[in-house]
Amino acid sequence: MFKNLKKFFYLKILKKRYFRLGKCVCCGCCCENIYIRHKNKVIQTQEEFDEIKKSDDYSFYKHITVVDKDDFGLVFECNKFDKEKRLCTDHKNRPSICVNYPSEEIFSFGAQLQDCCGYSFEPVEKFDEVFKKISKRKPKNFDTV
Repeated sequence: MFKNLKKFFYLKILKKRYFRLGKCVCCGCCCENIYIRHKNKVIQTQEEFDEIKKSDDYSFYKHITVVDKDDFGLVFECNKFDKEKRLCTDHKNRPSICVNYPSEEIFSFGAQLQDCCGYSFEPVEKFDEVFKKISKRKPKNFDTV
């Protein structure tokens, strides 16, 4: 019963498709090799990033630096990350993007969690459950007139 209630809550109320499992293991992987999605696409160019940084709405972007570019887009790292200690130098004041990491949105658009990350995602509905629902639906008539 609790499992069904939890599933309903996630799917219908929170509009989530995945459960976030695990806990932070303080590895710092999320502070390095960051992809940022802005307006439904990953930031692709330095010019695009520079324009976004001008807005006061995106103050977090002032604390990250482009370190690479690959087929997916620009790769960033946080300037507040101490690589030796593997800790945030301003943990108390970290932005919501860090507090809420990892978010379903990041995962669902194709990003992968680092192997060292203590978090994982699990679908709220398993494939076989979705398939059963779809199989029970009455087929649509695609006949043309």
